[in-house]
Amino acid sequence: MSVELPFAPVDAVIRRHAGSLRVSSEATEELARRIQRRGARLASEAAERATDDDRKTLRVADFDGDGSADPELPVAPVDRIARLDIDERYRVSMDARVALAGILETYAGRVAAAAAVLARHAGRRTITLADVETYFELEPYYASGGAS
Repeated sequence: MSVELPFAPVDAVIRRHAGSLRVSSEATEELARRIQRRGARLASEAAERATDDDRKTLRVADFDGDGSADPELPVAPVDRIARLDIDERYRVSMDARVALAGILETYAGRVAAAAAVLARHAGRRTITLADVETYFELEPYYASGGAS
């Protein structure tokens, strides 16, 4: 699976939470891949909700978002991600694309913050692929997908 999301905005999200830590390119690439998988899954779930309402257009409410996000993640690649696992008969409204980008950016920020904690705990000055992978290994142990 190719990654639709450019790495630069993902790297910017990680660095926002990294403080003085460096970020490996492998960590950025893995997080971009995970964001893409999550976005495709969320769009698929949104398409099911739209189908249940006899609609072909995905709306903000289908993503459980409020549309108030001003995401750093670019909307065009997020739109392509949204369409990975849904039928071409569906349309994705612009507000829904922006909401999905905001949801994915929040998700990426949570992962980045946790990866930074893991890197510091390991005594490293760089967030690595192992930190991102470790977050996803630990994620199932937290009911909300992240520690409070």
